[in-house]
Amino acid sequence: MMKPDILIVDDDVRNAALLRRFLEAEGFRVDYAPDGSSGLERYAALKPDLILLDINMPVMDGFEMAECIRHDDKRVVIFFLTDRTEKADRLKGFALKGNDYIAKPFYPEELVAKINERFESLTMRNDKEYRIASTLFHPNLSSLTYGGETHSLSVRQSEILQMLAENIGNVVERDTILTQVWGDVSYANSLALNVQITYLRRLIDDPAVTITSIKKRGYILSVKR
Repeated sequence: MMKPDILIVDDDVRNAALLRRFLEAEGFRVDYAPDGSSGLERYAALKPDLILLDINMPVMDGFEMAECIRHDDKRVVIFFLTDRTEKADRLKGFALKGNDYIAKPFYPEELVAKINERFESLTMRNDKEYRIASTLFHPNLSSLTYGGETHSLSVRQSEILQMLAENIGNVVERDTILTQVWGDVSYANSLALNVQITYLRRLIDDPAVTITSIKKRGYILSVKR
């Protein structure tokens, strides 16, 4: 697995420096910005693979920075690292297509494990494309095309849809999705899955394609013949 280039955006200079030192010792290339505004400048200059993003910052907070980035870039991986742990904050983070939401304080070893799992998953993807009724789904491009219109997906949405597309007409268990995409079956991640399924349903324009919830089990991707 190639090590992703990482941008840390956090106004806590001391903790950010400690985290940067730890990540660099693990073989990652790391850059740093102290707030969302300068974070956007570093992001534009570096085009990192992963952004480790605090929320409470001066000038521009993490949510604002994520919103600016997601306007044009659906593929860069964003991990929110924050002491804001209320459900509303988590849901906002995932609504902004954050790929993970990690509460401070955390063990840096656990963060590295999450980073490695995320990018191993991306590396293992193949170039397969899926024809789902009249919709063309490219996992590697994180895109859905139907009727000449193309929608961009977040990395997580693409991962979820690929799992469903591999099992058309069959139930994919919630716990299976949560474990593969988020790494655990916590309540917060279960809420995040609900949000991502809602977004996927909105992005699928093809009337022949539906995602159906199976109560207390999971989801089925169905195609009308």
